[in-house]
Amino acid sequence: MLLALGARGTILAQGSATAKATAPIDLTGYWVAVVTEDWRWRMVTPAKGDYASIPITAEAKKTADLWDPAKDEAAGEQCKSYGAPALMRIPARLHITWQDDSTLKVEVDAGTQTRLLHFGNWKSDQKAATWQGDSLASWESPRAPAGGAAESTAKAGNLKVTTGHLRPGYLRKNGVPYSANAVLTEYWDVLTEHHLSANHKDEQWLVITSVVNDPQYLQIPWLTSLHFKKEASGEKWDPQPCSARW
Repeated sequence: MLLALGARGTILAQGSATAKATAPIDLTGYWVAVVTEDWRWRMVTPAKGDYASIPITAEAKKTADLWDPAKDEAAGEQCKSYGAPALMRIPARLHITWQDDSTLKVEVDAGTQTRLLHFGNWKSDQKAATWQGDSLASWESPRAPAGGAAESTAKAGNLKVTTGHLRPGYLRKNGVPYSANAVLTEYWDVLTEHHLSANHKDEQWLVITSVVNDPQYLQIPWLTSLHFKKEASGEKWDPQPCSARW
């Protein structure tokens, strides 16, 4: 499956056009997380020692067994579970806009976090690693079907995001760690659910396939899939500070 993810599509050539102008999908707007899997690890803070479903190493277990939210609070590190590798798994709302023609801005109300997804030849000028790290983005177009003529790919494709230069944090609220060398790779897809009934409007869904690579704390890459439903407005947008306990 991981090999398949690595070959999902081909990078769309921008030429002289901007990333915003060549976007094959529209990610802008408000989105709410729909938690239909891993409920007991995402909707509540798992008990200390509950590391099920994450392929952690022995070193990661030793580190996680030392988890103490009071110590994190005292050290001013209550945002350790709000870094990019864990942020999108939190029950939250997203507000996505274009900061400029080459930068998507993803605001998350949980923890009041902001991710910037940079297109093109962008290079970071930040020496210190941050919770959201440095994210490089590119549009991908679908691969043509094998042995057949390609269908039109106009306004079809997905967003690929690779994030590194991360401040060490938690993959799960109860102290499961990721290291400074962790790399997050994401594939963002927008899907439309059509309703036959005239009483129901079509719904848009954002699906983010996430792969965390961290040889220090993960035995194998950790693959998850996250789902968000588009909302008509920001009426329910509710920024909250980070919490070490939830």
